[in-house]
Amino acid sequence: MSEPATDIDDEIIIALSDYFDGGMSADKKREIEEKIKTDPQWKAAHDEMLDTKSPSALSGLQKARAPAMFAEDVTGTIHKRSAGRFFGKKTFGDRVPFLPILVLAMIMLSVLAYILWTSSTGSLKVHKDAAPKQPGSAVIDKP
Repeated sequence: MSEPATDIDDEIIIALSDYFDGGMSADKKREIEEKIKTDPQWKAAHDEMLDTKSPSALSGLQKARAPAMFAEDVTGTIHKRSAGRFFGKKTFGDRVPFLPILVLAMIMLSVLAYILWTSSTGSLKVHKDAAPKQPGSAVIDKP
């Protein structure tokens, strides 16, 4: 009825996990300890969990490094899939809307040119001599 140590029952794994985490009552803990002493399957599962839980089990692992061309490959894939919308070289004209700014500037220059062209003085200044006199205002010279 006993199974090989590689096919450990899920209930045993769950019970031993709770046992190692300390998430059970004292009575249940004693029951698990008794099963570990008497049942070879429980003992095998317990020993295997102890081996994987120890810091020495992880000491042989090293940090995984990305492949040498990983960043370039990811950038290339994004560039292909996005049709150049990301990571593309953008000129200043792509970021600033020059056409609407140019149209607005042309309209403003046209209005300014019209005002200057229709002005009698050719400028925006008003000469005192050219100013119309109001009726009833008399200029009195000082003696």
